[in-house]
Amino acid sequence: MHSNFTFQRILIASLIVFMTTIGLSGQSPMLKDIKSKLNNKQERPNILIITVDNVGYGDFSVYNKQSTIITPNIEKLAEQGARLTNFYTAGATCTVSRACLLTGRIARRHQLVNQLGGLKGNYGIGLRQSEVIIPRMLETSDANYAKGAFGKWNVGFAPGSRPIDRGFDEYLGIASGNADHFTHVYAGKHDLHHNNEPINRHGEYSTDLFANAAMDFMEENTEKGKPWMVYLPFDAPHHPGDRNIDPDAENIWQAPDYAFKPYGVSPDTKDAKTRFNAVVTAIDMAIGRVMDKLEELGIADNTFVFFYSDNGAFYPYLDIQSNAPFKGAGVTLWEGGIRVPALAKWPGNIPEGSVVDTRLWSLDIYPTVAKLAGAQLPQDRFIDGENILPNLTGQNKYSPHATLFFEYKNFSALHWGDWKIIREGADEDWQLYNLKSDQAESQNKAAQEPKIVDKLAAAFQLKQEEIDSYLEIEDSFQKQN
Repeated sequence: MHSNFTFQRILIASLIVFMTTIGLSGQSPMLKDIKSKLNNKQERPNILIITVDNVGYGDFSVYNKQSTIITPNIEKLAEQGARLTNFYTAGATCTVSRACLLTGRIARRHQLVNQLGGLKGNYGIGLRQSEVIIPRMLETSDANYAKGAFGKWNVGFAPGSRPIDRGFDEYLGIASGNADHFTHVYAGKHDLHHNNEPINRHGEYSTDLFANAAMDFMEENTEKGKPWMVYLPFDAPHHPGDRNIDPDAENIWQAPDYAFKPYGVSPDTKDAKTRFNAVVTAIDMAIGRVMDKLEELGIADNTFVFFYSDNGAFYPYLDIQSNAPFKGAGVTLWEGGIRVPALAKWPGNIPEGSVVDTRLWSLDIYPTVAKLAGAQLPQDRFIDGENILPNLTGQNKYSPHATLFFEYKNFSALHWGDWKIIREGADEDWQLYNLKSDQAESQNKAAQEPKIVDKLAAAFQLKQEEIDSYLEIEDSFQKQN
């Protein structure tokens, strides 16, 4: 089968060379059709994972019709694939969210449980180097995936912790969480890197920089006939911290001039809401260009796309952002902090315009990628995520998870069925909410339903004990080896 596949490639490639020689341009319909057929001969799909930084559930019009943010490409992505209405990020803050995505493991298990801050944190080890992240797992696939990461890393940049050290073939991005979008400075340090080397691309807007690098990587490997996996974690619209802005500059939402045009306002506007909207619109435009590139390369039908926000909007910005209809914000375990917008597209497999109401979470991306790529999950560790292709393709409407378990700092929470328990401190009583009838978490039912509280609290404690026991076994195993 492989020899026949190779022969077909050689034949089609020869035709392309011949047609180019006799003067047919690369834009001719005939040549584009041949390129499409060549690329679609791949035995495994390309995989594109896109994240945005702290966009609330209610910020996107596909979830909130009252949103004033202009995002036609996000809307198109939802129309062409599935809109997930019950999707959770497994980490309540940027670092933890990314570590959970990359490992498929609950934070308590991979042990990167807090936000990395400052140069010390972001340029330290961060995520344990013993963790097997997505690109390293993909090395077990016989499809020889090219693996690229372009954007915000935020899980450690010490030697051995950098993307290139951990299995990615190419990286362009920032080591930190919220560098200036135009100068790429974080805490007084140029934070932009290509592979392991610092680079200076002053003045280039980070959203465009990352999207363009991703498209170049896709094109290069498509032309080589290689399937690819691209991790595209935008650092926008995260607000830059004061310590990352030039001393004479104003710390405002940073968007390129072109992103203000759809709103009919000047880039000099001081209105915070309009400026935030423009930041998100710039992301939408970048995503549109990436989707167009897939079409141009003839690989859109053979590319699995998953898009989601790493966390909900943060409290300081809820006057201009929205986690509607949910309570709370990022770095909390209220629904507004962890229930996030998510979309999935895979033509011919995920039904167009479908809605997936099943409760799923970001840990599921890891084993789903493994399934798509024909890769093996690590056998020496527990993976908390599950393959959700049956849910996305409409074959199964039931969640692969009986419960969802969350911890972040003083917060604890657990979902089971229609119910959720949450507390804001280990010494506080559990609160209980029925998310089916009260998704805004406005009616604490703990007093009326003590048995349900006890049931969920026991499940939470058992999960804690299971992970603690697992870590003891893991530690003992590593010491023996």
